Amino acid sequence: MPPEKSENFFTELLKFVLVAAVIVVPLRLFVAQPFIVSGQSMDPTFANGQYLIVDELSYHFEAPARGEVIIFRYPKDPSQFFIKRIVGLPGETVMIRSGQVEVQKVDGTTVTLDESYVKNLGNGGDATYTVPAGDYFVMGDNRPESSDSRTWGFLPRGNIVGRAFLRLLPVQSVGIFPGSTQAQ
Repeated sequence: MPPEKSENFFTELLKFVLVAAVIVVPLRLFVAQPFIVSGQSMDPTFANGQYLIVDELSYHFEAPARGEVIIFRYPKDPSQFFIKRIVGLPGETVMIRSGQVEVQKVDGTTVTLDESYVKNLGNGGDATYTVPAGDYFVMGDNRPESSDSRTWGFLPRGNIVGRAFLRLLPVQSVGIFPGSTQAQ
């Protein structure tokens, strides 16, 4: 290969790598990031080792909603990431009675959550939690195996990284907004 063509190849390759970096790095840092489920706290909705893409952008424009599956920094150790479902919103009261979860909304109405996705019940003893402004109450779908707001308290809004946007692996369970339920 003549030296001129060799230089063109490396120059074009360098340009390609720079353009790719300019596109990919901001997307990865500010829009979406990968997440691998670790643990059994979200069984049967999510299994250990499943590969997700996290939507980091939406919550800059809208508030997290009940029923959404989110990824967040664990309040007691922000270097760890957890995946849970939003149950209680700021200002609401979450009541667990005989294994059933009810939420008293800010307007005073009470809704009993349809948690048909929970296969392994065991919400612990009866309890009532009033969610402070700016915080959320989250729970895993595998209730007896989940370290969540019942154990360590409320989740500050600032710890939320984003919501589960896309399940990529395993291939047979690929889906958009996996695990999310309609707001109740």
